[in-house]
Formats: sequence, structure tokens, C-alpha cells
Amino acid sequence: MNRQTANKYRQRIEQAAVSLPDDDAYFTPELFPRWRAGVHFEVDVRVCYKDKLYRVVQAHTTQAGWEPDITPALFTEVPPPGEIPVWRQPTGAQDAYMKGDKVHYPDRDGPVWVSDVDNNVWEPGVYGWTEVN
Repeated sequence: MNRQTANKYRQRIEQAAVSLPDDDAYFTPELFPRWRAGVHFEVDVRVCYKDKLYRVVQAHTTQAGWEPDITPALFTEVPPPGEIPVWRQPTGAQDAYMKGDKVHYPDRDGPVWVSDVDNNVWEPGVYGWTEVN
């Protein structure tokens, strides 16, 4: 197979991967575009970086120093299936919690909280959250 044919297959694979739910996509990050500087990404696109899958939370053109693992204002890591993440302060509307989102708070051993409202940027226990255990 030549490089041109391989690139066509890669494009098809990436197009097909878009429809995978996060629970399946988590196990196949290599199917998604690799993060590199100088690429424009729209909101909700998933990218692979250091063999982990990230979701773009704010449209932008990538640049060195804005890697997914160090810029939570631009990317959020796709969690393992069934895992409830630890709450982190949203940086804005692009990564606010939506109604029904679950988090542990204040840490991994803390109780689970469910967001009661869309676009929730409040800390659990302050407003817009219900403790479920």
C-alpha cells in the first residue's frame, strides 16, 4: 500500500470514529486525529494525545504550549466508561456541567453529586447540585 492510499484509509477511519460513543471511543483513541500544533479544532471534536482521548471544549487553532493535558480551558479528557470524574471548576460556558452530569466532590473519595441545571459552574453544595450518596 502506498502513502496516498494509506492516507485515504486514515481519513475514512477518522470519519467513522466520529460516530462512536465515548464509552467505545475511550478504548480506541488511536482512531482519532492526533493532536499537533497548527490544527483548527471545533467544539466536541475528540483528539488523541499521549494515547489518551480528549474532547475539545472551545474551538481554537492548536499551538505549542496548549497541549490537551495542560489546558483544561480547551480540552477535557474522556473518562473511562462508567467512571464518575472528580469535580473541577469550569473555566467558562464551554466546559460547564450539564443537567444530569455526575461528579465526585471534593475528591475521588467524596460523595457523588448530580447537576440539577444546565451550564452549571457552581461548586457542589453551593447551588445546582444534589448529593446522591
